[in-house]
Amino acid sequence: MDFNNKVKNSGQVAIALDIGTTKVCAIAGRRNEYDKIEVLGVGTVASEGVSRGVVSNIDKTVRAINEAIQIAQKNSKSKFGRVHVGIAGQHIKSIHHHGLLVRNEPETEIDVADINRLISDMHKLVLPPGDKILHVFPQEFTVDDETNIVDPIGMSGVRLQANFHIITGQISASRNIMRCVEKVGLNVADITLEPIASSKAVLTSEEKEAGVALIDIGGGTTDITIFKDGIIRHTSVIPFGGNVITNDIKEGCTVMKDQAEKLKTKFGSALAEEIIDNRIITIPGFKGRDYKEISEKNLSKIIEARIREIFDYVLWEIKRSGYENKLIAGIVLTGGGSLLKNIENLSEHHTGLVTRIGQPVELLAHGYTNHIASPIYSTAIGLLAIAIDNLDPTVDEVYDIEMEDNLEEAQNPTLESNEQSIESKSKWFDKIFTYTKDFFEVSQDSDF
Repeated sequence: MDFNNKVKNSGQVAIALDIGTTKVCAIAGRRNEYDKIEVLGVGTVASEGVSRGVVSNIDKTVRAINEAIQIAQKNSKSKFGRVHVGIAGQHIKSIHHHGLLVRNEPETEIDVADINRLISDMHKLVLPPGDKILHVFPQEFTVDDETNIVDPIGMSGVRLQANFHIITGQISASRNIMRCVEKVGLNVADITLEPIASSKAVLTSEEKEAGVALIDIGGGTTDITIFKDGIIRHTSVIPFGGNVITNDIKEGCTVMKDQAEKLKTKFGSALAEEIIDNRIITIPGFKGRDYKEISEKNLSKIIEARIREIFDYVLWEIKRSGYENKLIAGIVLTGGGSLLKNIENLSEHHTGLVTRIGQPVELLAHGYTNHIASPIYSTAIGLLAIAIDNLDPTVDEVYDIEMEDNLEEAQNPTLESNEQSIESKSKWFDKIFTYTKDFFEVSQDSDF
């Protein structure tokens, strides 16, 4: 989207919804005059109806979405009619395809309509049963015999060709998301692949130009997105995430799942060799039973084994993309899994690529809290940025909750407040009468 559209949508409030395996997050915000996002309200609740990024229980997911939306609306003092949603899961696939357009008027300049015709042709591709196209990203263009053109608009030629990166997903997965949102009483404005949203929140334009692999380690899946020359080149989903690490700790240490999660987040490390003190962690036993002791180094060994396996898949995907030796900016880790201690060190040792932790602060206005700046919210903030960019003022209506409550109270006054209402109406009438009288007195003295 160009800058003019961003300016047009400045100040308008939008809401985005991140339906994850471990949490459902609704986030409301707007863009200020400095082209930065002000977060007005966040609602985060535990997710119980989603497995590996895909809705597995409609009722539980609806309850979580409803609770998250209510919290976000209350905090932002707004009520929304449409929401912008993210989609993920191991059903996501990517393909490359070549498009060709023969122009009838070669002497005229290539314009946006020509590009859109090429993109529309991609949507006519025959896909496996049950799949649909989510996104179509143009790569390099070719105009007649000129190749490797990034932006062909304004050029002239007969044959316009392009390579496309196409992302597909299961129709049932997107329908279930839409069904859950509609049961809450909202409409879905659009559905965006969550790794695309995360990349918008944590990657810089310089990194995308130089070549970078974004690794979003979520609760149920690990999403990989590779950029080079400012263009998205490869996307894939690994069906492992933070929940698998938690299950490994649960089985390896014979503890409850919630205890395993706390062990991972409070004491876990991705590199066992970095543990020097090797403290003993004491876990309370069940009623009447002895407590359990776990060494910090053994805990880290369990975590490290699974993280190395995830990075094995990451390396395989990077090699499969053909950009193994072209990622000058290396790897950016984000998502809840990136909060593991020493994970960036393990990434550099295992992949040989420079690594940093990506926090979603690039798009945020000053005054944001450390809570929002966490990699856990990278996808949600990226979705919010896309939601604001794509706002349609004629459809995306936002209501002020306080105004709506006052209107409802005025239309349905209680018996106890009748006398107060009559008194307030009398004061209101007196105020309006005084204002009107003053207005006419001023008008008589004026030259108009």
